Amino acid sequence: MEDVGADDEPRQPVPISEMSASAPPPQYSLGATSKSYLIQPGDRLEIKFFYNQQLNESVIVRPDGRISLQLIQDVQAEFLSPNELRTVLARKYATHLKNPEITVILREMEGNKIYVDGQVRASGGVRIYGYNMSIMDAIAHAGGLRDTARRDEVLLIRRNGLKKPFVYIVNLAAAMDGSDISQNVMLKPHDIVYVPKSAIANVNTWVDMYIRRNIPVNVNLDSIRVK
Repeated sequence: MEDVGADDEPRQPVPISEMSASAPPPQYSLGATSKSYLIQPGDRLEIKFFYNQQLNESVIVRPDGRISLQLIQDVQAEFLSPNELRTVLARKYATHLKNPEITVILREMEGNKIYVDGQVRASGGVRIYGYNMSIMDAIAHAGGLRDTARRDEVLLIRRNGLKKPFVYIVNLAAAMDGSDISQNVMLKPHDIVYVPKSAIANVNTWVDMYIRRNIPVNVNLDSIRVK
């Protein structure tokens, strides 16, 4: 896809260190890491009951982050660890069962992907395990940068805890030459990394066109904030 909105005076990249307090919450802030895997849309879970096996289910986390189970209403699973979800389910089922014993098993992590596109050699989805993949790691998995890549204005699109997308401008050139290694940010599931060919002057217009036409990620474009 061609870059759009470029002009002779492109907006300068905003260093990550200068981002304001309006950034996403801690669990989705740039550079933050987590020791526990957090459930994502598309993941397949097995819910097992020790003493009520007729309630056992295998469920896929819906795009809205919820799962549907017998006896109780829809439950929010996204952003919870399997153990945290187990605690939530035990509390909800306690109104229907006596001392419910529940196990949550993560069978497939289909939702645990990021997307790399633009001026890389092999664009597409990249599965991440845990929270140990940086933006440079992701680009390496995508075959590396093309010679035509604009390294100082890489776009990182990320949802916060309310599923509102934030757009960050990352100076990857600074990370690559070592002048600002903080620009080599850690990625989260569903992040979109786009390496443009030329400057993108109107980021909001570009994101609207790009996400609606190219990326299978549910976002509310009216709430996009550019950092």
